[in-house]
Amino acid sequence: MNRQTMTYEGLSILMYGKPAAGVLAQILGHIAFYCEDNHIPPLTTIVVAKGEGKPGERIPVETARLDEQRENVYEFDWFNLYPPREGAFAEAYSKRRARRNL
Repeated sequence: MNRQTMTYEGLSILMYGKPAAGVLAQILGHIAFYCEDNHIPPLTTIVVAKGEGKPGERIPVETARLDEQRENVYEFDWFNLYPPREGAFAEAYSKRRARRNL
């Protein structure tokens, strides 16, 4: 709603009460794959590295389309989205990892 990005450090402080930015890659990977599998804007585009203003290289995002993808996140009606069921993020992540191992 505020059209803002958040740094990994800022998000880790909100989540863990201390700077722990290095632990977010797998968590954000679950979210990225869920968004992709469900054809919703990649929410992970608004979490960025401090000083760079873009997601880390391990987060799946099309950097050539970053501004467009971020705009899609800002414009999406997130309040009209039914919350994912328990296990949905883990399934999306596992499915993607299984495809990579083929």
